[in-house]
Amino acid sequence: MASQHRKPRSAGTRVAGIRTPTLATAALTSVALLSQTANAAPSDDGKPSLEEVEKKVDDLYRQAESATEKYNAAQEKTTKQRKLVDGLLDNVAQGAQKLNEAREKLGSYAAAQYRTGASAPDTAAFLLADTPQDYFDQNQLMSRLTERQKGAVDDYVTERSATVKRRQEATESLATLTDSQNDLRTAKATVQKKLGAARELLSQLTAQEKARLAAIEKQRREEAAGKAAELARQQAAEQAAARQESGGTSSGTGASSTAPSTSASTSEDSAYATKAEKALAFARAQIGKPYVWGATGPDSYDCSGLTQATWKAAGVILPRTTYDQVNAGTTVSLADARPGDLVFFYDDVSHVGVYVGNGTMIHAPKPGAYVREESVFYDGESGIHSVVRPA
Repeated sequence: MASQHRKPRSAGTRVAGIRTPTLATAALTSVALLSQTANAAPSDDGKPSLEEVEKKVDDLYRQAESATEKYNAAQEKTTKQRKLVDGLLDNVAQGAQKLNEAREKLGSYAAAQYRTGASAPDTAAFLLADTPQDYFDQNQLMSRLTERQKGAVDDYVTERSATVKRRQEATESLATLTDSQNDLRTAKATVQKKLGAARELLSQLTAQEKARLAAIEKQRREEAAGKAAELARQQAAEQAAARQESGGTSSGTGASSTAPSTSASTSEDSAYATKAEKALAFARAQIGKPYVWGATGPDSYDCSGLTQATWKAAGVILPRTTYDQVNAGTTVSLADARPGDLVFFYDDVSHVGVYVGNGTMIHAPKPGAYVREESVFYDGESGIHSVVRPA
């Protein structure tokens, strides 16, 4: 579960080649003082400390988000399976009609034979046989049938076999649909259970405790913003060095050999930047809309619903879930992240945001929150899973 992914963060942790930025002494002091307040021991009445409540709520939200992605996957599978079942049932109905037509054709031959007194018992017996093939194998009957009658028998046998196959496929597909619907209900119940538990814990806090919790959250965001600024400075320095190096190699004997690949790379970069600009314009327009689990817009989103809609605005179709989106592009390091890239979080890849630049992203954070722009380090450096360029 997602609660397993909040690991202790060591000072030496590196994410995608980025060294942990150093915080100012004042900030560290502030964090320490705030932690001392939050780390208060449980009260005499046995209630958990504020830190324990905060961690529990955070874990429940993370588990709810992970369950949301499972819900999204089950919903997508159920929708596809329902369309498949509908198609198969249509085929069964059409096949039944064809089988009836073939049976009526054989019946007309049997009636004609009865009227003329020719071979009526044989054809009637064929229609009453357990399977068409049982009687079809009796050569004495076939030798007495005309070519038109043989054709009618062949059509009947073919349609009956096809109908049996269609019905079997429909039955199997219906069973799969039932399983998908059960998975969907289970995931939905899990999300609702986790969110209900989180709301219950928060409802038990006093106004003073809620204020202290908000102060802790504010401090976290300030700390994350400091890390984002450090990342932005590092990226700017690396880009400046790359430009300088490119300028240095643009003249001399090596220029002609490197020019074609450089030109192609520049063209690709320009195309991506154009798409990313459209995607980010859409993402910015969604800021302030509520996080709603399972939502894909336009009035509310969950995390993967937002990134899917963001890139759709740029003409790029992404899969529905974070589990699939993480494989829908090229993985790059955090240091090389560009505006428009997708930033994924946690070992179970249960959260995603769209990178804006300067160490920040736009994302739908969690239940009870709104789409917003904030640091990619919003939940610590160890929470970052990977960065993917989707187009």
